[in-house]
Amino acid sequence: MKNLVGIDREKAIILSSKLNELLADYQLFYQNLRGLHWNIKGREFFELHLKFEEYYDEAVLKIDEIAERVLTLEGEPLHTFSDYLNVSEIKEEKGITSGIEGVEIIVKNFSTLILKEREILSLAADANDEGTVSLMSDYISGTEKTLWMLNSYLK
Repeated sequence: MKNLVGIDREKAIILSSKLNELLADYQLFYQNLRGLHWNIKGREFFELHLKFEEYYDEAVLKIDEIAERVLTLEGEPLHTFSDYLNVSEIKEEKGITSGIEGVEIIVKNFSTLILKEREILSLAADANDEGTVSLMSDYISGTEKTLWMLNSYLK
């Protein structure tokens, strides 16, 4: 049985579930970025304050894209913070003021996201779901470059 967009329904259900996990991770990532943006202190304040804002602006766009992809696959996107907290592998960060510690947290969060994106990419390819493949490919390319840059910053 195929769904509206021609994807096997069973595979679409699995993809929707994995996309919801990614959605939850991005929601926690977004909130962590907001907290870092607001609370960062020190010599790197101006540089990191702007960089964290850039990252959370990108994250909020991805949150919407992921939720809409879940809907396209005929699933229901998670939309409560209790669901996000229960599902997300990324954990809340609180009270972080150090720039280096903030960047380390972001690297850890991006590393979690890219692993999930690769898993979803593989599942989507197996389901012949070009829409999800394309979305994950774009996310992975961007995340790889960002991780390289952040790791260079930390050295």
